[in-house]
Amino acid sequence: MRAHLILKDGTIFRGRAPLGFGGGGEAVFTTAMAGYQEILTDPSFAGQMVTMTFPEQGIYGIHADLNEAVKPWATALLCRRLNSQPDHVLSEGELGGWLKKHRIPVFTELDTRALTQHLRDQGSQPGIIWTEGDGSLEAGVAKAKALPDMSGQALCAEVSCRDRYEIVKEGAAYRVAVLDGGIKQSILDQLSAAGLHLEVFPWDTPATELLASRFHGVFLSNGPGDPGALPGMQAEVGRLIGQRPIFGICLGHQLLGHAFGGTTFKLKFGHRGANQPVQDLETGRIEITAQNHGFAVDEQSLPPEIMVTHRHLSDDTVEGLRHRTLPIFSLQHHPEASPGPHDARSAFGKFLKLLQEHKQ
Repeated sequence: MRAHLILKDGTIFRGRAPLGFGGGGEAVFTTAMAGYQEILTDPSFAGQMVTMTFPEQGIYGIHADLNEAVKPWATALLCRRLNSQPDHVLSEGELGGWLKKHRIPVFTELDTRALTQHLRDQGSQPGIIWTEGDGSLEAGVAKAKALPDMSGQALCAEVSCRDRYEIVKEGAAYRVAVLDGGIKQSILDQLSAAGLHLEVFPWDTPATELLASRFHGVFLSNGPGDPGALPGMQAEVGRLIGQRPIFGICLGHQLLGHAFGGTTFKLKFGHRGANQPVQDLETGRIEITAQNHGFAVDEQSLPPEIMVTHRHLSDDTVEGLRHRTLPIFSLQHHPEASPGPHDARSAFGKFLKLLQEHKQ
């Protein structure tokens, strides 16, 4: 079916909607060359249409063990070509059929290079996939212009677990409370592999529950939306400070920034991909990291007791924080690296060491 991708600023791209239906969300791009299934099921992509800059998607099919959540959270896949005949001996199905099952639209025959350049120049912005059956192009443009921006959107409630659950680790010496703002399965896997017994809590859990005497530490997860639109979570994270060792990733890192008294801001087009260079300022080591975020902590807003430990080498934005006296640290990038390189996975061992040093 012929279709158009219409951005909020009125820019239009021609293409097709092979599944026969459209959709909408914030148009963003990722430079990852593989990992479409992990990307589409990452809850941090909730509310976003993902542009894959690598031209062909679906090459190796669908594999159940690659899911980061029980369903895709991205609101659309934007790509050049969609492969309907995957070439992998263990493939359990093809990408298009899997997305159709979950009612996630696809937009193909897209000039992804032109779209990516436009988003880099003009910034990530809302848009819609408007099919030939949806009405006139003028009506589509009007609808796109009325779409809300990502700034101000609180999306954790949509992707977080509804009830507390446990991930048992036999013989674990440490029990950790996990605040789920939209956590990826691979992060839970890495925390468990570090030897931690996990109890995962919904996004709106009060600090008093996370500070129960059975817990040795707290983990703050990744998640979608604007961290500045989550004053309740910011306040509860603030009540954790000084009570237990804390490790935060992505949204968790941003919430800590707010809890410390700082602020966050929206990046022009964000960092999304598996090849993002980050420098550890304490060791000088450069790590190639996986990232997926559209907001960043404002370094100038942080109090003196907070140290910037990591920096993005492309734009100097904050990639890591550490409290100078308390056992608290955070990373903006994704050390679990699914998909992506494993350069930063030592962060999970660092958290374990922190728990060992501050066991109560």
